[in-house]
Amino acid sequence: MAYTLGAENRGAVDPAALTRSSSARSALIAVEGVVKIYPTVAGEPVLALDHVDLNIRDGEFVCLVGPSGCGKTTLMRLLAGLDRADAGSASLGGKILDGPSPEVGVVFQHSNLLPWFTVWQNVTLPLKVRGGKGIGDREGALRDLIAIAGLKGFENKYPYELSGGMQQRVAIVRALARDPKLLLMDEPFGALDALTRERMNAELQRIWMASGKTVVLITHSIDEAIFLGDRVVVMSPRPGRIVRDLAVGVARPRVAAETFGSAQHVTLAREIRTLLDG
Repeated sequence: MAYTLGAENRGAVDPAALTRSSSARSALIAVEGVVKIYPTVAGEPVLALDHVDLNIRDGEFVCLVGPSGCGKTTLMRLLAGLDRADAGSASLGGKILDGPSPEVGVVFQHSNLLPWFTVWQNVTLPLKVRGGKGIGDREGALRDLIAIAGLKGFENKYPYELSGGMQQRVAIVRALARDPKLLLMDEPFGALDALTRERMNAELQRIWMASGKTVVLITHSIDEAIFLGDRVVVMSPRPGRIVRDLAVGVARPRVAAETFGSAQHVTLAREIRTLLDG
């Protein structure tokens, strides 16, 4: 049964934010007035996302931060075409996202590599499933990506022979195998120790700068968001709304020792924490 939001359930929405602006029309990703509601066993619907608007330009690196349960992963699922909005729309390159697309690659918290496949077999798997034509002319590009990710020489190794960080790098290369326009990453380094995570942030920045892809990263780490993002989008507790969209004015390539603790980092981190605690 359809659920209609009453006025008492809506957040304060700026009418101008719901207008399709010229920036929205030129954006690679356009999320407009998205509402997502989940049914429950008890019969009371849960409002996960409430009129979310977000535009992302081609080649941008955008980080989503917010408290647990605020709808970050729900938004990512909509962008991945794994779920549909109950109201509003999400589009990629002007095309509504209504199902999984080869133009979208996804990296999850765990690498989910097939343990009986080698690195090369895992990386090339997306090119062979669902009627794919095989490796074809992507082999050279994939070998270049493997080298950029620091995995050259490990093509014939199995996942158990790799460190956790290396496995995540394989997952990133696999997500880029079909040359997608958009790379979605949901807490990809959350299971790693702090030092490895910092190194992986540097590796991801390097891979992103070399590939030129548009990236949306979900993270609970404010420092990670500031280090990696061109923008940090802060979400409210459920129902998820965007409360602030902050530009990160730190030159690239970024070095952790220089970025963390800098005046720009401290100011931005303080603002994000204030928003999350508010």
